[in-house]
Amino acid sequence: MSETTVQPTRKMTRPATVTLKHVAERAGVSPITVSRVINTPDAVSEPLRLKVGRAVEELGYLPNRVAGALASAESRVVPVIVPSLSNAVFIEVIQGVQDVLEVEGYQLLLGNTQYDLQREQDLAATLLGWSPAGVIIAGLRHSERTRAMLEAWRRPVVEIMEYGGHPIDMNVGLSHYKAGDSMAQHLIARGYREIGFIGGGLTTDYRAMQRFKGLDRSLARHGLPRRPPFTHEGPSSAQVGGDAFVRALETDPELDAIFFANDDLAVGALLRAQREGIAVPERVAIAGFNGFGIGELMQPPLTTIVSPRKQIGQLAATKLIARVQGRDDGTACVDVGFSLRIGGST
Repeated sequence: MSETTVQPTRKMTRPATVTLKHVAERAGVSPITVSRVINTPDAVSEPLRLKVGRAVEELGYLPNRVAGALASAESRVVPVIVPSLSNAVFIEVIQGVQDVLEVEGYQLLLGNTQYDLQREQDLAATLLGWSPAGVIIAGLRHSERTRAMLEAWRRPVVEIMEYGGHPIDMNVGLSHYKAGDSMAQHLIARGYREIGFIGGGLTTDYRAMQRFKGLDRSLARHGLPRRPPFTHEGPSSAQVGGDAFVRALETDPELDAIFFANDDLAVGALLRAQREGIAVPERVAIAGFNGFGIGELMQPPLTTIVSPRKQIGQLAATKLIARVQGRDDGTACVDVGFSLRIGGST
C-alpha cells in the first residue's frame, strides 16, 4: 500500500490587532495607498480597490474612525445618555433622535446610567473621549464633575426630558411639576379629596418626584389632605403597580384617587383592581403618566398625562445638528408641554 503525502495548507495568520500597515503588507501596497482606497475610493483604479478590499476582508480590518475624528477634531457620532433602556419612554426618545441623525449622516452612541449620577459621570467621561459632535443627555440634574466636564467641553449639549432653568447649553423637555399640578387639578375637579401618589425609586427618579411635588403643592393650595408618596425600590412594572396599589389601599383606606408615577404602574393597578373586584373609579380613581397606547385599551381606559417623547428626541437632535452646522435654530430652550388624556379610570 502506498502512502499518501498530504501537503500542509498555508495557514492564513491574522494579527491580534489589525492595523492599516497590516492591510498594506497583505495587499502589497503602501499604507498611504490603503488610506486612499478607504477614504477616497473613487480616486483609485478598480483593480487596486479590489486588491485592497480582499486584504481588508481577509484580515477583518476596521478603519479607526475615532483616530480620524480626534485628528480632525470632528466626529459624526452623537452619544445619547439616558437613565433606562427597559423603560419604553426612553426607547421612543431614542427613536426620535435616531430618525433625525440618520438623515443627517450621524451615528447614535447609546449610554445607560440606570438612574445613577456617578455612572452618568463615568459614561460622560468615556463618551467625550470619542470626540463626538455633541451630546444629548437626560435630565438637568448631574454631578458637579459631569456638569463641569460638559460646560468646559464647549460643544453642543442638549439636556432632555425635563424643562427648567440654567441648562448647560440647550434644553428640550416638559415641566414635571406642572404635570403633577395638572393631574391634581383634574382629580380635584372630579370631586376627589383623598388623593395619593405611588412611584418607584423616587430617591433616584427625581422627575417622578417632581410630579409628586406638583401634586402635593396643588393639594396644599386647596387645603386638602397631603400624604407622603407610597414608594418602592427597583424598576417599575405592571406587577409592581398592582402590588403597590393593594398595599396602599390596605395602609390608607381613605384613599379615593391615586396618581401613579407612570403608566406601567397604573395599568398594573387597573388589572389588579379587576382581579380583586375593586370598582374603578367608583371606589378609587386611577391615573398615570406617559400616555402609552395600552392605557387606552384598558377597561376602563386610563386617565394619563401624555408626554411627547418622540418629539423630544427629534427636537433635541435637530437643535444639536443645527448648532454643529453653525445654524441658529432659535431659542436654546424648548418646553414641549404635555396633554391630559381623560379616560374612564377617573
